[in-house]
Amino acid sequence: MTAYIGRFAPTPSGFLHFGSLVAALASYLDARAAGGQWLLRMEDLDPPREVAGAQAGILQALDNYGLHWDGEVEHQSLRHAAYEELIQRLFQQGLAYACTCSRKQLEGTHGIYQGTCRNAGHDPHDAAIRLRVPELTYHFIDRVQGRFEQHLGHESGDFVIRRRDGLYAYQLAVVLDDAWQGVTDIVRGADLLDSTPRQLYLQELLGLAQPRYLHVPLITQPDGHKLGKRYRSPPLQADQAAPLLVRALHALGQAVPAGLARASVAEVLGWGVAHWDAACIAKVQALPEADLPSVSGLSL
Repeated sequence: MTAYIGRFAPTPSGFLHFGSLVAALASYLDARAAGGQWLLRMEDLDPPREVAGAQAGILQALDNYGLHWDGEVEHQSLRHAAYEELIQRLFQQGLAYACTCSRKQLEGTHGIYQGTCRNAGHDPHDAAIRLRVPELTYHFIDRVQGRFEQHLGHESGDFVIRRRDGLYAYQLAVVLDDAWQGVTDIVRGADLLDSTPRQLYLQELLGLAQPRYLHVPLITQPDGHKLGKRYRSPPLQADQAAPLLVRALHALGQAVPAGLARASVAEVLGWGVAHWDAACIAKVQALPEADLPSVSGLSL
């Protein structure tokens, strides 16, 4: 069997919050419980959206919470040459094409590209590059969510692999980098569940191995929005590390003993690794934060 290699891949468009912690902890525990590696990759593909100090803040927060990674931190911003080489190859093979559609033209499509530029033969300069998708259904068995499938032509359409402004798209970079790093298991938030079929197609197209997937529920606010940087969710505080780790274990459905609320960070993580059971994670894509124990209610 291939040795387990997992990863956590945050975007430095803000600081880590509780929702990030749940995903990071699930990824960390799954890797450590399997005796595997846990890698860290900074997905810094979009400089205009990057928040000053966020990269350093993310590293510090992970360290404060005892989530120590293996090896060096990789940065997607240093991988542009690999992305461009692949895009040029796909373009030359007729598998990708230039798209000049504006946001205005794409309004009302519900995110499903209608193929307007598919056979237009536009010059790739000052244009987005889209990957042609087959009229096929791709499916996988998620370790928590079960079977998930998507017809790429009907539910996605040809998708962008390089933006019009020259920035590389997530779908391309994540597939290439997971293969480059030898990642065998991807544990991440359920907001990326419907991205997976596009990634499966890219893996097939490039002859890459398919990792195992586990998508954990998103933590949502009272208004139904997921905890996230754009909604100004509070960043993780160092002095709340142990209780928030316990709360994250509750979010992941683990049978947390009452005494763990008074434990240290190392003790919480040690218990988590020893008792990790991914089968206990709720088979839902969203979990209200209000349903979880509050930090103040953990009898610290």
